[in-house]
This record gives sequence, C-alpha cells and structure tokens, in this order.
Amino acid sequence: MIKGYDEMIKILFVCHGNICRSPMAEFVMKDLVKKKGLEDEFYIASAATSREEIGNGVHPGTRKKLGEFGISTAGKTAIQITKTDYAKYDFILGMESYNLRNIGRIIGRDEAHKVYRLLDFTNNPRDIDDPWYTGDFDKTYEDICEGCQALIAYLLKNK
Repeated sequence: MIKGYDEMIKILFVCHGNICRSPMAEFVMKDLVKKKGLEDEFYIASAATSREEIGNGVHPGTRKKLGEFGISTAGKTAIQITKTDYAKYDFILGMESYNLRNIGRIIGRDEAHKVYRLLDFTNNPRDIDDPWYTGDFDKTYEDICEGCQALIAYLLKNK
C-alpha cells in the first residue's frame, strides 16, 4: 500500500553545493529503502546551502561512484534549501558541521530537533569530507553508506 505524503518519513540531505555528497546520500538512501521494499514509506531529496551550483547536474565523480553500484542520478540538478523546507521534512541531514551552521542561517531555529549530521546516527559521529576538495569519492561513498544504513536502522527501530 502506498502511503500519502503526510504519512511518509521525509528526509532532506544537505551539503554545500548539492552536486557531490547530498545527492550521493539521496540516491544511496533511495536504493537502500527500495531494496528493503520500503520506498512507499519514504520521501527522500537533497539540496544545497549555497547557490553556487543551482541547476547544475550531479558531479561526475559522484555519478561514476554510484554507477559502480547500478545507482543512477539521472535528472537530478542542484537546488537550494529554503526556510519552508523545515516544515516539509522530518529530518534535515547535513554532511558536516559547516553545513549545519548554514542550514541554521536559512531555516532559523531548529525547535523540532530535525537537523543533524548524517553520521550522527552512527557509532562514530563525524563530518563527511567534501570530495570536491579531497577527490576521494570512495571514502565519501563509504561514509555515506555507513550513515544511511545507521539512519535506516534508527528509523525502523523507532517507528
């Protein structure tokens, strides 16, 4: 049975430009929930804190890495998080502390405690390095998989 939007768990992944980490997290999470047969229970998207990449497609390094696992990012272009997104999503997950500060500047106070780093759900909370600078899409993918798996375990346990 397909749930209505209001009944779904709504997750927004956020990074600086929405071309590397946050779309990687978006599509890894979509793949995970699909493999678990839960896609009708989740609404998953991604956005940027900056306007630098708005309208641009996913970074070739992210596309290549996800392609190794048969995960497509076709049609995804960078968008920016807005103040109204706070009301739309249950979880707003930044990739690093810097993202959280910028998310706060856009949405204001996090009174409902929706804003976290993705890896805050793991046993080793930390930032996810930006492969735009490091060039290490493999490490970014590993961190994002760890975070998404921990997040889905948390969500299913706390349903």
